[in-house]
Amino acid sequence: MTTAIEMATSGKVTQVREGLVVFSPTGTRYELHLVCPGYSGPVNKPVSGVIRIKARKIYTVPSGGLFVTPIFGQPTIVQGRVRSLDEKSMVIHAGGNFVVDLPEDSSALDLVNGGLTVNHLANVVAAPGATFELR
Repeated sequence: MTTAIEMATSGKVTQVREGLVVFSPTGTRYELHLVCPGYSGPVNKPVSGVIRIKARKIYTVPSGGLFVTPIFGQPTIVQGRVRSLDEKSMVIHAGGNFVVDLPEDSSALDLVNGGLTVNHLANVVAAPGATFELR
């Protein structure tokens, strides 16, 4: 399993709003709006944090790029490489590391291109409410 440090994503918190932060992962143009009540860390300075999303639906995909949509706002789709996987969660890398809580209902898994496997691509449709935890 990937350690907490490896799960963290480096970047900058560029704005703090009531109950959320705008986080820009290093090396991207993303401005992710993430729930983070009571953020008291630095703004516009390098930080490291864990981004968590709950999956509504997960697809295995045979090929494609790593991306987050939308570029500005709350993440709704994240496609990336599986870095680690257990029965309840996985970490995927897509411009940063995302800890994904797997859906409880097996019908929310569309594994047409094989099972979820480390180093293979997965496409996650995220539920509202992605979060950020400062590390």
